[in-house]
Amino acid sequence: MNCLLVEPDEWDEGTGRALIGGRRRRHAEEILRTAAGDELRVGVVGGRIGRGRVLALDAETLSLEIRLEEDPPPKRPFELVLALPRPPVFRRILSTAASLGVSRIFVASTARTEKSFWQSHDVKPDAMRERLLLGLEQARDTVLPPIELVRRFDTLVEDVLPEAMIGRRGFVAHPDATTACPHRVPGAITVFVGPEGGLLAHEVERLVALGFEAVHLGTRILRVEPVIPLLVGRLFD
Repeated sequence: MNCLLVEPDEWDEGTGRALIGGRRRRHAEEILRTAAGDELRVGVVGGRIGRGRVLALDAETLSLEIRLEEDPPPKRPFELVLALPRPPVFRRILSTAASLGVSRIFVASTARTEKSFWQSHDVKPDAMRERLLLGLEQARDTVLPPIELVRRFDTLVEDVLPEAMIGRRGFVAHPDATTACPHRVPGAITVFVGPEGGLLAHEVERLVALGFEAVHLGTRILRVEPVIPLLVGRLFD
Protein backbone atom coordinates (compact mmCIF):
# COMPACT_ATOMS: atom_id res chain seq x y z
CA MET A 1 0.00 0.00 0.00
CA ASN A 2 1.70 3.18 -1.21
CA CYS A 3 -1.27 5.40 -0.41
CA LEU A 4 -3.87 4.81 2.28
CA LEU A 5 -7.24 5.64 0.76
CA VAL A 6 -9.94 7.23 2.89
CA GLU A 7 -13.59 7.14 1.89
CA PRO A 8 -15.26 10.58 1.71
CA ASP A 9 -17.72 9.66 4.47
CA GLU A 10 -14.81 8.72 6.77
CA TRP A 11 -13.28 12.19 6.51
CA ASP A 12 -14.51 15.37 8.14
CA GLU A 13 -13.32 18.14 5.82
CA GLY A 14 -13.98 20.76 8.46
CA THR A 15 -11.62 19.29 11.06
CA GLY A 16 -9.38 17.44 8.62
CA ARG A 17 -9.79 14.27 10.66
CA ALA A 18 -10.61 10.74 9.52
CA LEU A 19 -11.38 7.50 11.32
CA ILE A 20 -10.84 4.20 9.49
CA GLY A 21 -10.88 0.52 10.35
CA GLY A 22 -10.76 -2.97 8.85
CA ARG A 23 -8.09 -3.99 6.34
CA ARG A 24 -6.50 -0.55 6.12
CA ARG A 25 -6.15 -0.22 9.90
CA ARG A 26 -4.58 -3.69 10.08
CA HIS A 27 -2.18 -2.82 7.26
CA ALA A 28 -1.12 0.37 9.03
CA GLU A 29 -0.45 -1.56 12.23
CA GLU A 30 0.99 -4.84 10.96
CA ILE A 31 2.82 -3.83 7.78
CA LEU A 32 3.59 -0.14 8.17
CA ARG A 33 4.22 -0.45 11.94
CA THR A 34 2.45 2.85 12.43
CA ALA A 35 2.39 4.65 15.77
CA ALA A 36 0.93 7.93 17.02
CA GLY A 37 2.79 10.87 15.50
CA ASP A 38 3.80 9.05 12.31
CA GLU A 39 2.87 10.42 8.89
CA LEU A 40 1.38 8.37 6.08
CA ARG A 41 0.72 9.10 2.44
CA VAL A 42 -3.08 9.33 2.14
CA GLY A 43 -5.74 10.19 -0.39
CA VAL A 44 -9.49 10.68 -0.37
CA VAL A 45 -11.30 8.39 -2.82
CA GLY A 46 -12.26 10.52 -5.81
CA GLY A 47 -10.28 13.46 -4.44
CA ARG A 48 -6.79 14.74 -3.69
CA ILE A 49 -3.65 13.20 -2.18
CA GLY A 50 -1.64 14.39 0.80
CA ARG A 51 -0.31 13.38 4.20
CA GLY A 52 -2.04 11.96 7.25
CA ARG A 53 -0.65 12.34 10.77
CA VAL A 54 -1.56 9.45 13.04
CA LEU A 55 -3.44 10.70 16.07
CA ALA A 56 -4.25 7.32 17.60
CA LEU A 57 -4.27 3.62 16.73
CA ASP A 58 -6.27 1.14 18.77
CA ALA A 59 -7.66 -2.37 18.27
CA GLU A 60 -10.51 -1.13 16.08
CA THR A 61 -9.64 2.17 14.42
CA LEU A 62 -6.92 4.41 13.06
CA SER A 63 -7.41 8.13 13.66
CA LEU A 64 -5.72 10.55 11.26
CA GLU A 65 -5.39 14.28 10.74
CA ILE A 66 -5.24 14.80 6.99
CA ARG A 67 -3.96 17.60 4.81
CA LEU A 68 -4.46 17.27 1.07
CA GLU A 69 -1.78 18.82 -1.12
CA GLU A 70 -1.92 17.57 -4.70
CA ASP A 71 -4.12 16.11 -7.40
CA PRO A 72 -3.94 12.40 -8.25
CA PRO A 73 -1.98 11.37 -11.36
CA PRO A 74 -3.87 11.72 -14.65
CA LYS A 75 -5.43 8.65 -16.23
CA ARG A 76 -4.03 7.30 -19.46
CA PRO A 77 -6.30 7.80 -22.49
CA PHE A 78 -6.72 4.02 -22.49
CA GLU A 79 -10.02 2.15 -22.32
CA LEU A 80 -10.00 -1.61 -21.85
CA VAL A 81 -12.58 -4.03 -23.21
CA LEU A 82 -12.03 -7.31 -21.39
CA ALA A 83 -13.64 -10.67 -22.06
CA LEU A 84 -14.62 -11.84 -18.56
CA PRO A 85 -11.93 -14.31 -17.44
CA ARG A 86 -11.88 -16.80 -14.56
CA PRO A 87 -12.72 -15.05 -11.26
CA PRO A 88 -9.21 -15.23 -9.70
CA VAL A 89 -7.72 -13.78 -12.89
CA PHE A 90 -10.43 -11.12 -13.06
CA ARG A 91 -9.63 -9.95 -9.54
CA ARG A 92 -5.96 -9.51 -10.33
CA ILE A 93 -6.63 -7.81 -13.67
CA LEU A 94 -8.89 -5.21 -12.06
CA SER A 95 -6.16 -4.23 -9.61
CA THR A 96 -3.56 -4.17 -12.36
CA ALA A 97 -5.72 -2.06 -14.67
CA ALA A 98 -6.39 0.46 -11.91
CA SER A 99 -2.70 0.72 -11.04
CA LEU A 100 -1.82 1.28 -14.71
CA GLY A 101 -4.20 4.23 -14.99
CA VAL A 102 -6.80 2.68 -17.30
CA SER A 103 -9.56 5.27 -17.68
CA ARG A 104 -12.56 2.98 -18.28
CA ILE A 105 -13.24 -0.76 -18.35
CA PHE A 106 -15.87 -2.72 -20.25
CA VAL A 107 -16.33 -6.34 -19.17
CA ALA A 108 -17.94 -8.46 -21.86
CA SER A 109 -18.91 -11.92 -23.03
CA THR A 110 -17.50 -13.73 -26.03
CA ALA A 111 -18.22 -17.19 -27.43
CA ARG A 112 -15.53 -18.69 -25.21
CA THR A 113 -16.55 -16.89 -22.02
CA GLU A 114 -17.92 -19.34 -19.48
CA LYS A 115 -21.45 -18.30 -18.55
CA SER A 116 -20.85 -19.42 -14.96
CA PHE A 117 -18.25 -16.65 -14.53
CA TRP A 118 -21.10 -14.11 -14.48
CA GLN A 119 -22.51 -15.77 -11.35
CA SER A 120 -19.32 -15.12 -9.39
CA HIS A 121 -19.27 -12.74 -6.44
CA ASP A 122 -16.28 -11.08 -8.12
CA VAL A 123 -18.49 -9.31 -10.68
CA LYS A 124 -20.62 -7.70 -7.97
CA PRO A 125 -20.09 -3.92 -7.73
CA ASP A 126 -18.65 -3.94 -4.20
CA ALA A 127 -16.20 -6.73 -5.01
CA MET A 128 -14.98 -5.01 -8.18
CA ARG A 129 -14.63 -1.71 -6.35
CA GLU A 130 -12.49 -3.31 -3.65
CA ARG A 131 -10.09 -4.76 -6.24
CA LEU A 132 -9.85 -1.41 -8.03
CA LEU A 133 -9.05 0.33 -4.76
CA LEU A 134 -6.17 -2.06 -4.18
CA GLY A 135 -4.73 -1.03 -7.53
CA LEU A 136 -5.19 2.66 -6.76
CA GLU A 137 -3.41 2.23 -3.43
CA GLN A 138 -0.45 0.74 -5.26
CA ALA A 139 -0.26 3.58 -7.79
CA ARG A 140 -1.00 6.49 -5.41
CA ASP A 141 -4.18 7.28 -7.26
CA THR A 142 -7.65 8.05 -5.91
CA VAL A 143 -9.98 8.02 -8.94
CA LEU A 144 -11.86 4.81 -9.69
CA PRO A 145 -12.20 3.93 -13.39
CA PRO A 146 -15.86 3.29 -14.27
CA ILE A 147 -16.77 -0.31 -15.15
CA GLU A 148 -19.57 -1.34 -17.50
CA LEU A 149 -20.72 -4.97 -17.69
CA VAL A 150 -22.00 -6.11 -21.10
CA ARG A 151 -23.20 -9.70 -20.98
CA ARG A 152 -23.86 -10.18 -24.70
CA PHE A 153 -21.26 -9.79 -27.45
CA ASP A 154 -23.95 -8.62 -29.91
CA THR A 155 -24.95 -5.83 -27.53
CA LEU A 156 -21.32 -4.85 -27.15
CA VAL A 157 -20.57 -4.52 -30.86
CA GLU A 158 -23.97 -3.17 -31.95
CA ASP A 159 -24.91 -0.78 -29.15
CA VAL A 160 -21.95 -0.03 -26.87
CA LEU A 161 -18.72 0.14 -28.85
CA PRO A 162 -19.89 2.22 -31.84
CA GLU A 163 -20.49 5.20 -29.55
CA ALA A 164 -17.59 4.45 -27.20
CA MET A 165 -15.14 4.32 -30.12
CA ILE A 166 -15.88 7.80 -31.45
CA GLY A 167 -12.61 9.74 -31.65
CA ARG A 168 -10.55 6.75 -30.51
CA ARG A 169 -8.20 4.29 -32.17
CA GLY A 170 -9.00 0.66 -31.43
CA PHE A 171 -6.82 -2.44 -31.22
CA VAL A 172 -7.78 -6.06 -30.66
CA ALA A 173 -5.01 -8.27 -29.30
CA HIS A 174 -5.05 -11.41 -31.45
CA PRO A 175 -2.15 -13.87 -31.82
CA ASP A 176 -3.10 -14.74 -35.42
CA ALA A 177 -2.93 -11.11 -36.55
CA THR A 178 -0.37 -10.27 -39.22
CA THR A 179 0.38 -6.78 -37.85
CA ALA A 180 2.54 -6.20 -34.78
CA CYS A 181 1.26 -3.95 -32.03
CA PRO A 182 2.60 -0.44 -32.69
CA HIS A 183 4.64 1.63 -30.23
CA ARG A 184 3.77 4.98 -28.65
CA VAL A 185 0.45 5.63 -30.32
CA PRO A 186 -0.80 9.21 -29.82
CA GLY A 187 -4.35 10.00 -28.84
CA ALA A 188 -7.11 8.02 -27.15
CA ILE A 189 -7.00 4.24 -27.43
CA THR A 190 -9.42 1.37 -26.82
CA VAL A 191 -8.03 -2.17 -26.59
CA PHE A 192 -10.01 -5.40 -26.70
CA VAL A 193 -8.43 -8.32 -24.82
CA GLY A 194 -10.18 -11.63 -25.43
CA PRO A 195 -10.53 -14.80 -23.34
CA GLU A 196 -7.80 -17.34 -22.61
CA GLY A 197 -9.05 -19.50 -25.47
CA GLY A 198 -8.92 -16.59 -27.88
CA LEU A 199 -11.53 -14.86 -30.00
CA LEU A 200 -13.30 -16.65 -32.82
CA ALA A 201 -12.56 -15.47 -36.35
CA HIS A 202 -16.03 -13.96 -36.83
CA GLU A 203 -15.68 -12.03 -33.55
CA VAL A 204 -12.42 -10.49 -34.74
CA GLU A 205 -14.07 -9.67 -38.07
CA ARG A 206 -16.91 -7.83 -36.34
CA LEU A 207 -14.47 -5.82 -34.26
CA VAL A 208 -12.40 -4.96 -37.33
CA ALA A 209 -15.60 -3.80 -39.05
CA LEU A 210 -16.03 -1.33 -36.18
CA GLY A 211 -12.57 0.07 -36.78
CA PHE A 212 -10.42 -2.06 -34.49
CA GLU A 213 -7.01 -3.10 -35.78
CA ALA A 214 -6.01 -6.70 -35.09
CA VAL A 215 -2.45 -6.79 -33.70
CA HIS A 216 -0.14 -9.38 -32.20
CA LEU A 217 2.49 -9.12 -29.44
CA GLY A 218 5.02 -11.51 -30.93
CA THR A 219 5.28 -15.22 -31.51
CA ARG A 220 4.55 -16.30 -27.93
CA ILE A 221 0.96 -17.00 -26.90
CA LEU A 222 0.42 -15.22 -23.59
CA ARG A 223 -2.16 -15.50 -20.86
CA VAL A 224 -4.51 -12.58 -20.37
CA GLU A 225 -2.80 -11.17 -17.26
CA PRO A 226 0.58 -10.20 -18.79
CA VAL A 227 -1.03 -8.94 -21.99
CA ILE A 228 -2.52 -5.80 -20.42
CA PRO A 229 0.68 -4.31 -18.92
CA LEU A 230 2.55 -5.32 -22.07
CA LEU A 231 0.02 -3.43 -24.20
CA VAL A 232 0.30 -0.35 -22.01
CA GLY A 233 4.08 -0.48 -22.31
CA ARG A 234 3.91 -0.78 -26.08
CA LEU A 235 1.22 1.78 -26.75
CA PHE A 236 2.26 4.46 -24.27
CA ASP A 237 5.72 4.03 -22.78
